[in-house]
Order: sequence, then C-alpha cells, then structure tokens
Amino acid sequence: MLVVGFYLSWRMHTFRITEEVVEVRSGILFRTNRKARLDRIQGINIVRPFFARLFGAAKLEISQAGQDANVQLSYLGSASADGLRREILRLASGARGESVVASAAPTAQVVGERVIDRRVSEFLAPELDPDAAPPESIVKLDLGRLIGSLALSGSTIMLIVLVAAGIVWISLTGDVFALFWVVPGAIGFGSYYVRKFTKSLRYSIAGTPDGIRVGFGLLSTSNETLPPGRIHSVEVSQPLLWRIPGWWEIKVNRAGHSSTKGAGGEANTTILPVGDRGDVHKVLELLLPELLAQSADVGVAGTGSADGGPADGRLAYGGPTDGVPAELSATVRADTSRAISVIESGLESKGGPDDGFTNSPSRAAVLRWFSWRRNGFAITPGSLVLRKGAIWRQLVIVPQPRLQSVSLHQGPLLRMLDLASVHLHTVSGPISADLGAIDRDAAIRFFEDVASVAVSAAVRDTTHRWRAGEQPA
Repeated sequence: MLVVGFYLSWRMHTFRITEEVVEVRSGILFRTNRKARLDRIQGINIVRPFFARLFGAAKLEISQAGQDANVQLSYLGSASADGLRREILRLASGARGESVVASAAPTAQVVGERVIDRRVSEFLAPELDPDAAPPESIVKLDLGRLIGSLALSGSTIMLIVLVAAGIVWISLTGDVFALFWVVPGAIGFGSYYVRKFTKSLRYSIAGTPDGIRVGFGLLSTSNETLPPGRIHSVEVSQPLLWRIPGWWEIKVNRAGHSSTKGAGGEANTTILPVGDRGDVHKVLELLLPELLAQSADVGVAGTGSADGGPADGRLAYGGPTDGVPAELSATVRADTSRAISVIESGLESKGGPDDGFTNSPSRAAVLRWFSWRRNGFAITPGSLVLRKGAIWRQLVIVPQPRLQSVSLHQGPLLRMLDLASVHLHTVSGPISADLGAIDRDAAIRFFEDVASVAVSAAVRDTTHRWRAGEQPA
C-alpha cells in the first residue's frame, strides 16, 4: 500500500515551463500549485541523496526570494535534471534560440543491458557538468587543510574548554555528575565534525555561462548554479587561529536559500569553507567580476565578457597591475589596479593612511581598542568595501547594483567623539554590512557618494537578463 501511495504521488507530480514561469503541481487528495517566475530565480540546485543516486534520480530545487518560496521537483532522472536546469537558465537569461532539452520527464529511459553502466557512471560522475562548466574546479580543497581548519576552529576551542571543565570538576569534587553533560556535548561536537568533513569533500566551484556552479558532498551530493547578480554581499573572514596558516572563509548573502545545507555542513551561504589567499582571489573573481573596471563604455574588443568580467573568467593576482590586460585604457587599468589593491589591503593590511581605505581616526580607539586602524571603507568600480576586525578579520564587499539603501547613525557616545556609523542594507543573511566608529565628516561623504553610485549602478545593471544580447547559434 505504501508503494502504491508513493507511485501515485510521483505520477501526480507534474510541471511545465513557459517563457515566464516554472509551474509545479503535486498532491493526490490535496493539490498544490507552485510557480517560480524566471526573472526572480536566485539559484537552481540539483540534490542527489545517496539512495537516489543509486537509482539515477535527483531532486531539482528552484530558489526564489522570500520565505518558503522555493519550488521543488522530486524526483527526476539525473540526465533530465541537468537538462532541465540548462533549459530554465536559458529562458531566465534572455538568450534566444531553440530549446536545449527536448523533454524532461520524471524518469530516465535506459536500455536494459546498459542500466548498470549508466547508474555507475552517474554515481561516480563529477559534480560539475562538463557540458556546462569547466571539468576542473578552480579551487582544490586540500584534505590536510580541511582537517586543520576543523582542528583550529572555534568549535574545537569550545570542545577543549568543555572537556577541561569536566576534568577539573571531577578532580576537585570527585563527583562524576559532570560526565552527564560532558559526554553528550563531546558526542554532539563529534557529529558536527563528521558532518562538516563529509559535506566539504568533493567541493568544487567553477564559472559557467549562466553563473557560478558550486558542488559538494561525498555520499549525498549537491550542486547549485547561482545566476549573475544574485549575490548581494560577500564576506571574507579569518579567525585568529587561522592567521598563521593564512586561511580564509567566504560567505555570501542571497535573496533565496536552498533547503540543502552547503559546503562545510553549514548554511548554503558558505561559498568557500577554507582556502588560502590564492583561493580567495579565484573565488572573488567569480563572485565579483566587477573587480575589473565595470565601465560600460570601455569597449575594448576581446578583453571583456558580457557580465563585465574578463573574457576567460580569470584574473591573475599578484601585484597592483598583474593580470590587467595591456589593451585596456590607462583609466581602466588604473581603476582595476586600485580595486585589486583595495582587496589586498582589506585582507592583510594592518591599516594606514595609504592603504586605499578611509580609516577611523585615533580617537576611535576608545571604542575599537585593537581594530581602529583597520576599521575603514572604500569605493571601488562596481563595489563598496568595508574592512573591520583585528583579531577576527573581516572584509565585506557589497556590489553597488545590489545595495537596497544606506543609513547613517550617531548615538550620544559617537556624537561626543565626533564619530558616526554607517550601514549598507542588503537582503538578510549572515553578513552585516555595517561599520562603526568612523569620522563623522568622512561618514557623511561616504553616505552621499554611496547614494550616488548605487543609483547609477542600478540603472546600468543588466544581470537579470545576462545573455539577452547574445545571438542565437
């Protein structure tokens, strides 16, 4: 009876794609109808749970802005899911031409003698579709680095404190009651480490014509495509214990959220669980193509892509002008060089008058004991950059077209010190793009400049139809 129920539920799960929406209907007794507008799609995630992978099945989830707004298709054949994703992205991008997938049915028809070979191939296939993305991830998550990042994480410190407190308690009192909270706590930390470790294996990230493809997972896998313009802010952070090996983590704020946990077993806002400076630069190139000058009037043939980034999606970092194409005009080269220098200073500089940032004055040390020298802001082509934190370093980057509003605050204490704080408002998420204890006059100028550049950037933004200008093949 249970099998019959599942079969009927599967048969009643239908969908259709139009030029404007993806519509899904499901349910046997109680029918559900959900629609996803193509111009509101924030990401498309293909999830392959372990047992579903054995049967060549996958779940496709379309992320939209809003609470509980996602649309799911469960379950499709793996090949059908990949083809359907390409078709939805093609329609959402504004590209003209014939459909890239003839049909997408909830089953994959295979010849009997090829079933085993087909399933083995799908089970062992790389997470990145070679037809839609480069076969190699731009970042390799080293096993030793992954283990080291877990060992040097804040969770490890909490675990050590927990165990040490239990040992001290038992030694001083002889009461083993402490084991009732130490042992469950240690088990909880252990399961967290295992989950984060397995989730981070097979991590991959690469650029595609339709956005950024992020994959992860060992047994149950997931890969998600984030179309251009769907990332509202980026945070590059470095905990204190990661300072010596030089490791960083990258998170993003997005308008839509997948129900699947991301790399590292954390929310799907974690784009890079752990990486060195080279990895950070490569990922930022994908997330923020405006690191190259974004002037729409550059017009240098063969040096840029439709989304404002480099034609090959890569930019070699190293010095202020390394990787900047020689064909670009002197103005564009200067803007590009400055943007790269700002990112470099934001990651490593301890603060100074010539590091590209407007930093807090010395009187801010009353409120920012250790970080006032690093506490600053900058405006680069296409982005707004905030730098803060001396013990826990943070660099927050907000693409100008994604800014929703900017606010300026000055409480009684800040007024006494002639300081102010600013807040760049984007969609909700783990990143807070705010900066406190900066000079009042500098904050006012920043407020005015941000309001001006954000309006101009929003007018020029075309990422909602990122391939509309392409000619059909």
